[in-house]
Order: sequence, then structure tokens, then C-alpha cells
Amino acid sequence: MPKQSLLTLIEQKRMELVDIVAKTGLNSPAAMKISKELDTLLNAYQREQRNERKQSASR
Repeated sequence: MPKQSLLTLIEQKRMELVDIVAKTGLNSPAAMKISKELDTLLNAYQREQRNERKQSASR
């Protein structure tokens, strides 16, 4: 997935998390679910970053 798409999804998920935390609390099941989804997106972004650095270094 392109980095820009990941950044867009990350920002959307962050906003969703802030909204649900305000409504249901930080430890609610809904907040935990969205937090895990955000973690997954952030991990994917970090993998993309690492792959780009490896490709740059090998040139």
C-alpha cells in the first residue's frame, strides 16, 4: 500500500479513536479495538519506511 494512503488511513483512524474515547472512555472495548487497528496501520507504515531505506541504501 502506498505510504500516502497509509498516512490518510492512520489519520482517519486517529480521529476515530479520539472520538470513541470521548464517548466511551479509554478502556472501552470499542476504543481498544480501534487502538489495535491503529497499531496495525502504524506498523505497516513503519515497514514501508524500512523497505524504502533498504532500497535507498542498496543503490
